Amino acid sequence: MIRRSAMLSAPVRLTALLLVLVIAATGCHRGAKKGDRPDEGVPVEQLYEKSHKLMQGGNWSGAEASFRRLVAQYPYGPYTEQAMIETAYAQYKAGKHDDAVSSIDRFIRTYPTHRNVAYMYYLRGLANSNRNTVFLRRVWSLDPSRRDLSTPRQAYADFNTVVDRYPNSRYAADARQRMTELRDVFAQHELDNALYYLRRDAWVSAVGRANYLMETYPQSAYQYDAVAVLAEAYTHLGNKQLADDARRVLELNAPQHPWLSNDWPKYPWMVRKLNPFAGEKSASTGQRNATMERRSK
Repeated sequence: MIRRSAMLSAPVRLTALLLVLVIAATGCHRGAKKGDRPDEGVPVEQLYEKSHKLMQGGNWSGAEASFRRLVAQYPYGPYTEQAMIETAYAQYKAGKHDDAVSSIDRFIRTYPTHRNVAYMYYLRGLANSNRNTVFLRRVWSLDPSRRDLSTPRQAYADFNTVVDRYPNSRYAADARQRMTELRDVFAQHELDNALYYLRRDAWVSAVGRANYLMETYPQSAYQYDAVAVLAEAYTHLGNKQLADDARRVLELNAPQHPWLSNDWPKYPWMVRKLNPFAGEKSASTGQRNATMERRSK
């Protein structure tokens, strides 16, 4: 009997020990979850004020995280709507442009008639202007016209939405100015293509790109460069009449254009052409294009 009692007491002791361990682990887990949610139960007004102060102090990552906690705890209401807007802005300021665009898209889908929707389209334009280019732009200062233009074109569409749908909003004037600057970027892209053909003696192709530039982007900053391309290409093609016509246009409208003094275009030095990340310059200007650098901030 004594031996049997001893045999039974061991499993009982083991079970009791396991129960103690489970209870202790459960208590620790609950304590950890509470510590992971420092703002749980905080009134929405206080939580918004805390998040907003983080953003005012330039703590974009902290503000984003705090606004996200607000939205998770209070999924509806005016504070939530404003928190969603400021989350996107904090992401944009932190250079997280893909995240900002996703947040903006989510807001527009949820609140398509919100009083601040014009601002969200404007902010999406700013984010798309910088999207996928920040690293290359800051490290190698690549000319904007030399990059993939898909997201700048989306930015142009965003700014155009602001101008067309919300012409009386406070963002319309700046959106219109940014559209003009983006058009110059697109025009310079076409000019660089035309100069590429000039450099390779592809005169007919150069004429085609120059004409496309003038037809698609009239009044751009590069329209007389396109005329110079025409003058150069027609000269080599032996079409004296068209070459003279292009020269006269330059003499009347851009008499200081360097092509008239045989000083344009300035093609990149061979080593620079072999290294596309060597502080890229455009052959059309010979200078780094910093316009979008300044305006996108």
